[in-house]
Formats: sequence, structure tokens, C-alpha cells
Amino acid sequence: MTRTPSGRRASLDKQPHEVAAMFDEVASRYELTNTVISFGQDRRWRRATLAALRLNPGDRVLDVGAGTGVSTADLATSGAYVVGLDLSLGMLRAGRRVRPEVPLLAGDALRLPFPDESFDAVTISLALRNVVDTEAALREMARVTRPGGRLVVCEFSTPTNPVFRTVYLSYLMRSLPTVARAVASNPDAYVYLAESVRAWPDQAGLAGQIARAGWERVAWRNLTGGIVALHRAVKS
Repeated sequence: MTRTPSGRRASLDKQPHEVAAMFDEVASRYELTNTVISFGQDRRWRRATLAALRLNPGDRVLDVGAGTGVSTADLATSGAYVVGLDLSLGMLRAGRRVRPEVPLLAGDALRLPFPDESFDAVTISLALRNVVDTEAALREMARVTRPGGRLVVCEFSTPTNPVFRTVYLSYLMRSLPTVARAVASNPDAYVYLAESVRAWPDQAGLAGQIARAGWERVAWRNLTGGIVALHRAVKS
């Protein structure tokens, strides 16, 4: 858990206004901090997400939880038309300053401001665990995706090797806040990050939630030993 700028605690209950306030606070150095605490693996994860989406020029893509739009910009290199959406106005403002050409909109993953079947693909990277109702958000993503369209979820997961898992969890709870303190604009926010990762379901658990939300052909691939997993699915 962590304190929002107003002094309230943003808990794992994930109240939307508290999560948005927390990300507003970290927006100015968010990209740098992510790269440092992931030892540069965040770039690899974005490349893997792009490859998994198998985008074609002209595809319409929604990037949910886009933050500052770094993932949105990476997806657009495919020639697809990509729209980023995020709940945090602070993150969007930071992104618009450095990427004015990237379409970034304010919106809630539980109430996407788009008509049914608007997109060929939808993706969310390292943000699904911050949504208050995971399956409702996945259903909403399905609503705005055309039949045959793709979903890719890139999210923290459970390392598959028991020894590595122990080392990783120790890093999350002990070392990550220390590293974040050196680079982050609000290092306490990364205590929430660590606790939210520990509370998140494993690969099979998230796959079950995706299937229950109406997606088909659900599969996943581990990255960095399972620190992150890419879940893929198709709308029937």
C-alpha cells in the first residue's frame, strides 16, 4: 500500500481515484523508474507484446492503461492506428509533453468510451492488476473488439522456478523500494507495486479470468522466467 498525494492510502482494494492519484504522483519519472527497476527488461516486454499482437498496417488498436504512451508509440511502429487510454491525467499530460503525435485519451477500463467492435486488437501492459474488477475490464475490452480480433495482456506473473521465485519476491519486497527511492518521484508508490504483484493470480489463474470474460483460444508465454507473462486470446 502507499499514500496518495492527498495523504490517503491507495490499498490493494484499488479504488480508481486512489490509483489515479498515485500514478499522477509518479508520472514525471515513471518511464525512467520502470526501466531502472526492471533492469531494462521493460523494453523487451514491449517488443514481445508488439510481436504477439501480429499487427498489420491500418489495423485499429486500443492500448488500455497506456500511461505516458511509450507502449502506444511502440505499437504504432507497425503501421497500425493506435489509441492510448489511461485513467491518470498526470500520466497523460506527461506523455503528451514528449509524444504530442500519439493519440492519448482519458478513460476508465471499465467504461471504454468507444462503440462496440471498434478495434482489430486491444492490449493492456502492466496495468490490468490496477483495475478494480479484472473480469469486467476484460469483458469491456471484448465489447470494443471486432469478431476475430486479438487481445494481448502483458502483466507481472509468477516465476516458474522455485529458487528464482524466492529471489524475485525478496527483491520485490526488500530491494525494489530502495532502488525506487533513488530514481522515482514518489518511491512509496512502488511498495504498492510490489504488493499488487504478490497478490496477482498466476498464469493459469489469469487465463481462467480471460476465458470467463468471453475470450477464446487463451494461451500464455512466460517472459524473463515468468516475472511477466503474455496472455493472448481471440474474440469469437
